[in-house]
Amino acid sequence: MSRLEAKKPPLFISEPLTKDTVSQSLSLLSGLLKSCYGPAGRLKQLHNGVGGCVCTTSQSSAIFSRLSVSHPILRVLTASVQNHVSRFSDCGLFTAILCCNLIENFKSLNIASCTVIKISKYLLSLCMDYLKSEACGCRVSVDFNSLETLLCLVRSVLTSKPACMLNKPEVDHLTTLILKAFMFTVPCHVETNAVLGKCIIVPVKGRRVVDSTVLPGVLIETPEIQLAKPLAVKRSCSNMIKIALFCVSMSGDLFNPEEGTMTVHHGISLEMSVLNQLLNVGKQLVSDEVGLVVCQKVIHPSLKQYLKENDIIAVDRAGLSLMEPLSRMTGSKPIASIHSLSPSCYGSLKDVRTESFASKRFVHLIPNDTVVCSLILCNRNETAWDELKRACETAEHVLQLTIKEPLALLGGGCTETHLASYIRYKSSSLSASSFKDIDCSQTEYQLVADGFCRSLESVACSLNHDDGEILTDEVYGHCWLVPSGFPSDSNWSDLVSKCGCGINGNTGNLNWRRLQCQFGSPTMQGCPKEPSVKVADFLTLDCFAAKCSGLQVALETASLILDLSYVIEDQN
Repeated sequence: MSRLEAKKPPLFISEPLTKDTVSQSLSLLSGLLKSCYGPAGRLKQLHNGVGGCVCTTSQSSAIFSRLSVSHPILRVLTASVQNHVSRFSDCGLFTAILCCNLIENFKSLNIASCTVIKISKYLLSLCMDYLKSEACGCRVSVDFNSLETLLCLVRSVLTSKPACMLNKPEVDHLTTLILKAFMFTVPCHVETNAVLGKCIIVPVKGRRVVDSTVLPGVLIETPEIQLAKPLAVKRSCSNMIKIALFCVSMSGDLFNPEEGTMTVHHGISLEMSVLNQLLNVGKQLVSDEVGLVVCQKVIHPSLKQYLKENDIIAVDRAGLSLMEPLSRMTGSKPIASIHSLSPSCYGSLKDVRTESFASKRFVHLIPNDTVVCSLILCNRNETAWDELKRACETAEHVLQLTIKEPLALLGGGCTETHLASYIRYKSSSLSASSFKDIDCSQTEYQLVADGFCRSLESVACSLNHDDGEILTDEVYGHCWLVPSGFPSDSNWSDLVSKCGCGINGNTGNLNWRRLQCQFGSPTMQGCPKEPSVKVADFLTLDCFAAKCSGLQVALETASLILDLSYVIEDQN
């Protein structure tokens, strides 16, 4: 078919960052994300223009998956952040806000982008070397023999999501549950290539958060189960329950015409042939002393009845998501055909029980060794439950990352202000040969370093949503929040008790100064000190791996965007 109109040439946009539309869009996105940041972040309601469900959230994973951006530069930024969140689950807002700050501060400098990128890469290497060194004053070691730091990590994730609508007892209850569920997934017997188990979240909406609980094993919802009657289940001679796991339909579905043709002889009933085959499967299961049959799809009513008469529990419609954890937990191999059964496919269970939560009924499969558990998650309404589910998944992922790298970073803005203080201190004593190695002048270096530090401090400033004051001290380089409503001439020592992360108290002689994110800050006289106490109750902590990755992704994405000379858009 011929074209109805002539093909349009592509649109070439040179120096896209200098365009007002890009600056305005970037500023709008930055403001939106900053307003969501931290425990006091403002919520956003997201919905599309043609209706559908409304999402109330302040989490980056939900915002970026539902936010539609049209400009190519913003797409690069959001794609980078989404990729980071898909790998680490945490620190998405930190990454996006820092990236926006870096772009805004760097593009205002009258310095060639290639020079800015070289200097910023050097500054990033300084940060990463410091964060990974034993001398780092903004990280804590995580001891898995003690629960305090792990509880702080989980609690910090939950309290940073205001749309979950949790009070302190609920946060404490869920923190303990999530950590308990995570411990269930850690194998008891450590192997060379140990693999963590899985925590399955079971939704119960319309109930109190404190009704949430965690159980070892798997819960499968079965509305037809009779709670009053105890389950009569067949056991093998070793007192174990054999389980057969089917990933194929056992409903007696007939042949699909799309798969080809089939010749059926006169007088042969195709339906009866399929049913007889299913009943033969049932007979073999009885003969092999199987006590439980779980099917991903549907089981034929006649086969269900036959199995029931022979004390075999049949559970169908388990769903695809449960196949892998059930296989892992029981040692069974999913059976993909009803025409051949091998005894080697069966697994085993310790026990099978019935459970009831709210109006839901479940069959509870209890394993011999717990590597899979079920977190029954309750919340008052669907919106709060959806947000809480995302928060719990993030907390679990943070714990998994912490096992690989048992470190955490101080939260509450303290890592950002501490890093900024450290970079300013290091930059003040840089030798002339270092400027030559970087291939820049001292003035260029100082301007870029100041923009880098202001970008970090601006992330900390984003935690303030109520017109209070953000301070930093000149001893530890930590972040302190002064609540709003106090006279400007008040004594700061009377208004603050702990820094943002909670590790430092108001001990006096800390030489506070107001954090001015738009202007340069004075250089510290010495390197920021390490806190004398590295473990305390109710610390605000961030995931080490996620924040380090976020720092790298933010700077690399900002460098990529600053280096863009042209945007070419297809107009057809």
